[in-house]
Amino acid sequence: MQPSRDISRLIEIMAALRNPVGGCPWDLVQDFSTIRHYTIEEAYEVADAIERQDLSDLREELGDLLLQPIYHAQMASEAGHFDIGDVIYGITEKLIRRHPHVFGDLDANDAEAAQGRWEAIKAEERAAKAARKGEVIPSVLDDVAATLPALARAEKLTKRAARVGFDWPDLAAVAAKVTEELEEVAEAAASGDAAATHEEIGDLLFAVANLARHAGVDAEAALRDANQKFTRRFHHVEARVREDGVVIEAAGLERLDGYWNEIRAADKA
Repeated sequence: MQPSRDISRLIEIMAALRNPVGGCPWDLVQDFSTIRHYTIEEAYEVADAIERQDLSDLREELGDLLLQPIYHAQMASEAGHFDIGDVIYGITEKLIRRHPHVFGDLDANDAEAAQGRWEAIKAEERAAKAARKGEVIPSVLDDVAATLPALARAEKLTKRAARVGFDWPDLAAVAAKVTEELEEVAEAAASGDAAATHEEIGDLLFAVANLARHAGVDAEAALRDANQKFTRRFHHVEARVREDGVVIEAAGLERLDGYWNEIRAADKA
């Protein structure tokens, strides 16, 4: 077996790994549930390579991510459900159907018009799917995956609701809601009610996700950037503690905060 630029070779390799005769013992005992988390991890590693602008890593991580649908499709094929050809047919059919301004006779002169057509077709598809299943009229929130990271899901839920007019009028109104929720967190915490505090902090985070959407900011990306900034600044604090020959646990908040303010000031210089 030799490497190849042809995706058919990847399919052959995956089939060989899953072959009961001579296959890989580890691959043979996997199922959809046991490799599910790898699919999620690989997607995040692709996003990380993009954010770091490391194109060499991106090429490798895209390969790791590509393996995941091949793996799932191989297991589905073994069970007689579908194969990778069905997956590829399905996505090509969907792309053609959702781009009538490219593959049909409709016009979409800008990105906004194209996005609007895409969303309208998706809504029609959800309604048709519900009808086939004999279900009631689908919710606009249907198919917002419950497995999304909570912050990203909150942002997507508010975006869906906004499409039907359920939204704050402007950024200032959302900011006021954030302030209101923060006050309710303080009240709940002061009362000593742990369950209420849990609920109010959830409401606060949801409101902040909505604020990010109104500001045109990707909440998940913004939080990742904040995490990275905190990590970098705290590394500075740790380095300064070592320079001064101080045990960090005994340094005290005032000293640590002073080190923190050094790197903050450097960042703003």
